Amino acid sequence: MISTRFRGFLPVVVDLETGGFNARTDALLQIAAVLLNMDEDGNLRRGETIAFHVQPFPGANLEPAALQVTGIDPFHPLRPAIPEREALQKVFVEVRKAVREAGCKRAILVAHNAHFDLGFLNEAIARTDIKRSPFHPFSVLDTATLCGIAFGQTVLAQAALAAGMDWDNEAAHAAAYDAERTADLFCEIVNRFKPIFAAALPLPVAETRAAATGDPLATN
Repeated sequence: MISTRFRGFLPVVVDLETGGFNARTDALLQIAAVLLNMDEDGNLRRGETIAFHVQPFPGANLEPAALQVTGIDPFHPLRPAIPEREALQKVFVEVRKAVREAGCKRAILVAHNAHFDLGFLNEAIARTDIKRSPFHPFSVLDTATLCGIAFGQTVLAQAALAAGMDWDNEAAHAAAYDAERTADLFCEIVNRFKPIFAAALPLPVAETRAAATGDPLATN
């Protein structure tokens, strides 16, 4: 069960596209959250993606270099952007629902260079006066670190290729695409480590007694 795999936390993969690197001053422009499911064999799988374009908050800074990388035109008339508070609330409703259905106590943010995303998310929460976030306020699961361990790569595109996945440079730097590739990588790593996790689980009392005594009949 996923509720027992991560200490009662539900991992939710998040990617934010922003107008710069300063969480306090720079605009949040896209948000995507990918929900994860665990199948009956204990393997983690990518589930639903929730994604929104976000209107820059009043007075937000927009760095031209950042916009060039993402390719986002924040004020394009056809960009279906919604206010920051509305985008967060819509994402949080789905995350809270997933947490309840999984029997978990809270969500934990999974992202590539996760503290960057969490910093922007927490600033947006404070700025929009949202009182309760479904995410742990400071703990994260960082796929840049995990990919460095598992594949020897810390750049998202290179890690995906090292894991044998496809990578579309034209689609990259969109929140939904990056979040889904990050989710695929996270699932791949967690599933590869499943035997190690299973070996670390505490044995039932009877099996522990048998192992200590060397007597298989001690389980009876």
